[in-house]
Amino acid sequence: MNKQKKKTLKRKDLATSTQRSTNTIGKFEISSMKMTAKIRRVFPTAFLLLFLVPVGEAVWLDVPPTGTKCVSEEIQSNVVVLADYLIISEDHEVMPTISVKVTSPYGNNLHNMENVTHGQFAFTTQESGNYLACFWADAKSHGNKNVSINIDWKTGIAAKDWASVAKKEKIEGVELEIRKLEGAVEAIHENLLYLRNREADMRTMSEKTNSRVAWYSIMSLGVCIAVSGLQVLYLKQYFEKKKLI
Repeated sequence: MNKQKKKTLKRKDLATSTQRSTNTIGKFEISSMKMTAKIRRVFPTAFLLLFLVPVGEAVWLDVPPTGTKCVSEEIQSNVVVLADYLIISEDHEVMPTISVKVTSPYGNNLHNMENVTHGQFAFTTQESGNYLACFWADAKSHGNKNVSINIDWKTGIAAKDWASVAKKEKIEGVELEIRKLEGAVEAIHENLLYLRNREADMRTMSEKTNSRVAWYSIMSLGVCIAVSGLQVLYLKQYFEKKKLI
């Protein structure tokens, strides 16, 4: 009887341990499924941030011997702008020179250099609108040939020096990437607010234009009715004088 009881207890212990291991595996599978779902949610967000956040753009310009080439970008206020420009010359014996002028939407001079081969300008925007950077070449310096210029234009979060931020705050790896994503989210939020304000301004302007057009139509209709009445009155008096009616 004792042996049979021992065998029964062993079978119960085995069944209990098997059930525990099954529950553990089930919990592990559930947690792994949750982690996979979180990763699937995070990756589209990361890709969306990469597409929506403004990044630096390298622009190539061929400046003619006589004339000006300009680069413009619509930027909202309180945004950091950083740009580097460099002449790319195939002829190393004679290095051409250029002149650069950067202006704000209201025509304020932000950067002005003459007879240079490379340079940099940085500023924080004070008003929203199109910021213009114009380049023109010194024809005497390159024998009346086109000058190729490479422009590295960065705005917003792309212009931030993350290396110095990481060094100052002593962060690296995943924490640094999270900080970059936070900055990207803030930039997207500011862009959405800017677009919403622009949309509200455009809607207000459209409503004002519609009301003005409506009043103009009413005035035009009133003038037409008044002129028609005067014409009828004049013709009536004319026919009465001629004794036609």
